Amino acid sequence: MRIIVDTSVWSLALIRQSATKNKESLELKSLIEDGEEIYLLGIILQELLQGIRKKETLDSLSSHLNHFPIIEPTREDYVEAAELKNTLMKKGIQVSTVDALIAHVAIAYNCLLFTTDRDFQYIEKYTELKLLRY
Repeated sequence: MRIIVDTSVWSLALIRQSATKNKESLELKSLIEDGEEIYLLGIILQELLQGIRKKETLDSLSSHLNHFPIIEPTREDYVEAAELKNTLMKKGIQVSTVDALIAHVAIAYNCLLFTTDRDFQYIEKYTELKLLRY
């Protein structure tokens, strides 16, 4: 199973002190231990690392995340993400540019999206996006 893990889940698992207490963190740990194909996007990596003040902490987290390959969107992916955002806007669904890109990449690269961001539930209703259900 190919899975893109969104910033919201990584944040719960890696940054917040409740990592051992929330179901998302436990599910992510299980997916990793089971050898599932876990992917990042560059923007997700950036969101996770920005705001970390200590260089040692940033380097350590970056090193841990090196184990997960990054899907590099192509020029066409950006165009199709814009089209996805435009289509959703016509249906009255407002999504951020970043969320449109993440959703498009998950669809185009046949990945499930593991997220706690409820905006993706709206995207899922009107597209081929598939969210990880656990």
